[in-house]
Amino acid sequence: MNNAIARTTALLSTCALLLTGCGGGTKTVTNSPTNSPNSTTNNTPTNTTATTGRSSGAIPIGIAVAQTSNVALLGQEQVAGAKLAEKYFNSKGGVNGTPIKLVFQDTSGDEAGAINAFQSLINKDKVIGIVGPTLSQQAFSADPIGDRAKVPIIGPSNTAKNIPEIGDYVARVSAPVSIVAPNSVKAALKQNPQLKKVAVFYAQNDAFSKSETEIFQQTVKDQGLELVTAQKFQTSDTDFQSQATNAINLKPDLVIISGLAADGGNLIRQLRELGYKGLIVGGNGLNTSNILAVCKALCDGVLIAQAYSPEHPGEINAAFRKAYNDEYKKEPPQFSAQAFAAVQVYVEALEALDKKTKVNKLQLPELRTELNKQILVGTYNTPLGEIGFTPIGEVVQKDFYVAQIKMAKDGSQGKFTFLK
Repeated sequence: MNNAIARTTALLSTCALLLTGCGGGTKTVTNSPTNSPNSTTNNTPTNTTATTGRSSGAIPIGIAVAQTSNVALLGQEQVAGAKLAEKYFNSKGGVNGTPIKLVFQDTSGDEAGAINAFQSLINKDKVIGIVGPTLSQQAFSADPIGDRAKVPIIGPSNTAKNIPEIGDYVARVSAPVSIVAPNSVKAALKQNPQLKKVAVFYAQNDAFSKSETEIFQQTVKDQGLELVTAQKFQTSDTDFQSQATNAINLKPDLVIISGLAADGGNLIRQLRELGYKGLIVGGNGLNTSNILAVCKALCDGVLIAQAYSPEHPGEINAAFRKAYNDEYKKEPPQFSAQAFAAVQVYVEALEALDKKTKVNKLQLPELRTELNKQILVGTYNTPLGEIGFTPIGEVVQKDFYVAQIKMAKDGSQGKFTFLK
């Protein structure tokens, strides 16, 4: 990238046309997943450049994920994946010679946080597109704002039903729960063909969890199993004694949990402490190594369906896996891989668009519109494997997996092991 400025003269002039008047402070999150999610840096306002609101003239891509609240266990993994993508693609020349610059806004864990983050990225930071938000619940509130502004949105972890249908500018790299979730129930049956009774738990205040439990409950019926109870909770709950006891009294062979990492991990721990010894299936909200610190040794054996495997063959996944291992000393999780893939889609779509219609000839509204079109017609070889999109923005992905948590007896460490 030593010659980046020399190679990017044409694109740098873009934003004099695209983004005039966008000078001003932007909040760029500088933390890694191992640091405090509250660590932020405010850029000094500047009126000396009209390119992208930054003196570098880099192409701004918004990252709107949850870095605070109980959802931070997931959002911090997305920050990690996005930052690795920024470093990787800039080392390869960015967008035909122009670097990208990720602009981070914290959505926290609620709808208001996501709405504020989207509005800031669109109106103040003048990004060309947004990766986010973390939760489907947030997407249903924030995505319409981006869609009305005709700003491309790529959901990195929004798997609830009807996310792409929110609008023409909404797509996702996260496969829908209807495709992924049934795989874990089938894996449980493979491990124990004698399963008969199933208890489900779900967070009733979370749109994704409610959508996911519907899929799980239908899968239970489709597999000829008996659903003995459906217990509700809140993602903010920490005490599950009542729901767990009610379920255990019905003697289930399998428990299925749809929630987030903190609440889900605590629920697993309390189920085991109360004597439940059967199999447990966790939904996508529990699909993070951050859960291991919550339920520790009692996480052992939990099954979780996956849309990503670190062992997936391919050059880009090998590079991503190595970069993640070098930085964080562990295997990359699904949420990081999906965030990496979302940034990759923007970079490669911008490259393709620039070859057809020079980006520096487009005003920002037209650039966003043409970029959205390009995203939907492209094919991308990502860490998730080869993906593409349907005309409405639904991801097309072929490869899926199931992992089982394996913990040390003392609970000090653990990992996701992928089933064959």
